[in-house]
Amino acid sequence: MARTRTGTPGKQHTVPKPALPARLRLAITRLARRLRQQGETTASPTQLAVLATVERDGPITLGTLAAVERVQPPTITAAVGRLEQRGLVQRLTDPDDRRVARVEITPEGRRLLEQSRSRKTAYLERRLATLTADERITLERAAGILERLLEEDAGDAAAPRSRP
Repeated sequence: MARTRTGTPGKQHTVPKPALPARLRLAITRLARRLRQQGETTASPTQLAVLATVERDGPITLGTLAAVERVQPPTITAAVGRLEQRGLVQRLTDPDDRRVARVEITPEGRRLLEQSRSRKTAYLERRLATLTADERITLERAAGILERLLEEDAGDAAAPRSRP
């Protein structure tokens, strides 16, 4: 295991350096938390995730939405119900099969997502401005690598799972 020296000069001690997966998990989790805090919306993180998926993939059935979000159907039904009550999504009856309902985003839902995204982007822009050019280049490369990791993982998205 790699080690890092810490402490004041003359009184340094060696501590274990966390493995890369643990460091990435912690950094990504903390960044995600900060971005959620910056979004400052009245919607929960789950509602924002559902809303973003509906915007990207809609109109979409509840079953497909549950699979994409990797949650159980009752969870998605409740989330969509809350979004619908707030006027952020609307249900449409499928013209080919009236038993099937699809969900689509409303203009108010789009405004909420845009507001949340703008605040999060502004936060990241402020933080990135404090970095050196070399650090920003490194993050640009890392972003591409993380995107590739997520794309490779996308094949597993069809199996629903509960969120921790």
